[in-house]
Amino acid sequence: MESIQLIREQRDNGKQELAFHARPFVLCGIPLRRPPRNQTSHTRRNGHFFLQIIGHPEFGLPFGQDRLIPIWVATLAIRQKSREVHFDSAAQMLDFFRLPKDGFHYRRLVEAFKRVFGATIFFGTREQSDASAMIDRARFHFFDHMTLWYSIASRPPVNETESNGNVVTLSEIFYNEIDEHRIPVEREVVSSLAHAPGVLDFYLWLAWKSWTVNATSRIPIVGPAGLCDQLGAAQYSSPRRFRHLIVEWLAKVKAYWPECPATVTMDRRFLIIIHSSRKSPAVRTIDPRARL
Repeated sequence: MESIQLIREQRDNGKQELAFHARPFVLCGIPLRRPPRNQTSHTRRNGHFFLQIIGHPEFGLPFGQDRLIPIWVATLAIRQKSREVHFDSAAQMLDFFRLPKDGFHYRRLVEAFKRVFGATIFFGTREQSDASAMIDRARFHFFDHMTLWYSIASRPPVNETESNGNVVTLSEIFYNEIDEHRIPVEREVVSSLAHAPGVLDFYLWLAWKSWTVNATSRIPIVGPAGLCDQLGAAQYSSPRRFRHLIVEWLAKVKAYWPECPATVTMDRRFLIIIHSSRKSPAVRTIDPRARL
């Protein structure tokens, strides 16, 4: 309740603190749960977009709360206006997402960086016609270089702010993707949903979709090109259960974002989204076209 009150007050006063996300992971998310150990690739499709992640054989595929790492580095890259980003300590990132600074979350953070650093991404579009197929893809990794200081005892050091700090150099293609297709969201909402990756993905997708629809969009919840596939939840839920989940998730999102321009039809078959600019002027949303 305190988080909801804080978020609404910040929005009413126009003082939201922004975080940023990368378009590939809004269109096609990473796994919600830990994949089997023998699974080394993850593929998602969203219309003509596709995302494939190849995990490192030692560290595995990114999953679950690992999705906070791209948000963190994208936010730093845009704030610092550089693909070489600096931060003092793991505690700084844990504070950013309002996560406890304890051994469990510290170890999870270290392992998440390893999984993300070791992953290779294929992201692109696939156009199909009767005569031919065209594939336009980019292969990239998240980071060119990463220097992280962490305790070999797998617990937060007593004094973690060291002189050299932590440096992550984003690959050029990943940095350009973030800079050219920046997706701003409210940091406090992301922090409040950090432990609920499914709801977090839904919020990030809604924030992006509400600015990209032409006027009003009617999106099937299940079936071909449905929301279930777009959010990558098909493997975790039956169609009937997923329809119920969307109603629950939308209610949670609207607790933080009451003016969210989305509704579910009475038969729970479609999600209706209205372009944010067509809402009342009193509705304060974040325009992704705004530049820092």
